Amino acid sequence: MPQLITTVSELRRALAALEPARIGMVPTMGALHEGHVSLVEQARKHADRVVVSIFVNPTQFAPHEDFGAYPRTLEADLAKLGDAADIVFAPNAREMYPEGYATTITVGGPAGGLASDFRPHFFAGVATV
Repeated sequence: MPQLITTVSELRRALAALEPARIGMVPTMGALHEGHVSLVEQARKHADRVVVSIFVNPTQFAPHEDFGAYPRTLEADLAKLGDAADIVFAPNAREMYPEGYATTITVGGPAGGLASDFRPHFFAGVATV
């Protein structure tokens, strides 16, 4: 079972303890399925340690989208990962977007014409987190 970490400071300490290991990172919003597990397995082939993030990112959802209904299945996700990951980073929104945060990233170029036509906020939310 992977080590569960919920704060940025805990994650920094855990990653520092792994140096100089090659670290593979698989970012997710949870509700893991076989595609996610396959990505984790690929990361394991190319890295010494694997970190999976599980964060339902509110900035990827527009007001008319149902952020509250997105599945949150942390215990099941941990079970699906088994020993495939070393660390699961599962912060809450306050940890990722603390009071007073002011930085956002806007994505253009190749992102145009894709999902950005229907969800213009999406790529900025992904890039910012």
